[in-house]
Amino acid sequence: MTTTTATKAGPRAWLGLSVLALPMLLASVDNSVLYLALPHLTADLEPSPTQVLWIMDVYGFMMAGFLITMGTLGDRIGRRRLLTIGAAAFGAASVLTAYAVSAEMLIAARILLGISASALAPSALALVGTMFTDARQRALAIGVFTACFMGGAALGPVVGGVMLENFWWGSVFLLGLPVALLLVLTARPLLPESGGEGGEGGGRLDPASVGLSLLAVIPLVYGLKELADEPDARAALAIAAGLAFGYAFARRQLRLAEPLLDLRLFRNRSFSAALVVLLFTMLVQGGSYFFFSQHLQLIEGFSPLKAGFWMAPPALALVAGSLLAPVMARTVRPAVVVGAGLAFSAAGFLSVAVSDDLVPLVIGFTVGFLGAAPVGALGLNLIVGSAPREKAGSASATAESSGEMGISLGIAVFGSLGAAVYTAGFDGPAGAPERAGESLADAEAAAAELPGRLRGELLDAAHAAFGSGMTAVAVAAALVCAGLAVLAAVLLRHLRPIGTEDDGG
Repeated sequence: MTTTTATKAGPRAWLGLSVLALPMLLASVDNSVLYLALPHLTADLEPSPTQVLWIMDVYGFMMAGFLITMGTLGDRIGRRRLLTIGAAAFGAASVLTAYAVSAEMLIAARILLGISASALAPSALALVGTMFTDARQRALAIGVFTACFMGGAALGPVVGGVMLENFWWGSVFLLGLPVALLLVLTARPLLPESGGEGGEGGGRLDPASVGLSLLAVIPLVYGLKELADEPDARAALAIAAGLAFGYAFARRQLRLAEPLLDLRLFRNRSFSAALVVLLFTMLVQGGSYFFFSQHLQLIEGFSPLKAGFWMAPPALALVAGSLLAPVMARTVRPAVVVGAGLAFSAAGFLSVAVSDDLVPLVIGFTVGFLGAAPVGALGLNLIVGSAPREKAGSASATAESSGEMGISLGIAVFGSLGAAVYTAGFDGPAGAPERAGESLADAEAAAAELPGRLRGELLDAAHAAFGSGMTAVAVAAALVCAGLAVLAAVLLRHLRPIGTEDDGG
């Protein structure tokens, strides 16, 4: 897309962007506050261990499973219409979650929240792409959009911690109600309709494709989560089932005249390259952030609220990088911005590998996340900008799915790597329970049952083993970022600076 053929967006579009960015801010806040609220709601509702797992995971499962379907549904019935429906459902589900009186009711409400969120994300991103047709404005708008999602990750633990100190656990979920109400009231006057019966994206959804997409994504995400927690045959079976249904889904899409996911999108070099780099960058972010949060709470001994403050700098670095990258890419080729950022990120993670104190550790993670930020902002811009207008929702959903899958894969892969290094490096004192060598959490639980001196020796050994695991994770993250830097420089080298002729958008 070029600036010579596109129309500059006016104040109404930028006001509409502020409305569209709110659900993304909300979605990331909603996902992060659950971990803070979990001890409080567990004491109140007394869920079983299995129910606790469902409360934690079902939101992500439903969101990931329905993203592709909702993206294509928005192309068919209208993205603004689906966004409004999703916002109303999200607000209602937020109330149900906040006032749940049983574990079963809470799980059901979390299911509705996940499905509703899957309608919000791809519709909102697709609308940004259609509202901002000028390449430079679109890139900046998507940067703002991405920054709001990252900002939610920084705000979630802080806002959630403050509310939990003053109100009951359900209050953190009521944050969704005013945002959803605002979106419903302002959607029609501020947002244009795109897709639907006006000529774009007509046709009916294929129920078999919807079913196959759910059977592919949900078992795959579940298996990856299980692989991170406890690798076993169940995790491997879920992953194998997801891959098998994914193959069947792809075969069906190639045969349909109106597929749920148009695989021809992947023929576009910019689209495919951006997806690959986005997937593996989110793998690094998800896996490393997981270990960082564990270090703050288990090694430093911080409360969730204090840990949230220390986790804010890397998240805020993502916000800053997401806003800066589109501006830099106006004069510098995107391949250079993304490649140099990832090289910078690799240096940050290498510094984490050699850091022992908290402040250098936080600085290293902040540098790592700052360097990775251009991938989100520019990657989403490439994905949305390279897709045909009538496929904007489907392309947006594919990008969102790639990000969700990358985070789950990162936690699974890096979690398994860290656990393996921990187990191999654990050298506990004689008389320590055998389970202490399985994980730091197990060591903490075992140490509580031991006398003072033995407890201290066990914790020292466990902390040292965990430190070795995090060093291995940091080195792996640096290597992945370095490889991605080269990959981005090669695969995206054909793109010109944003807004110039033939910029590839």
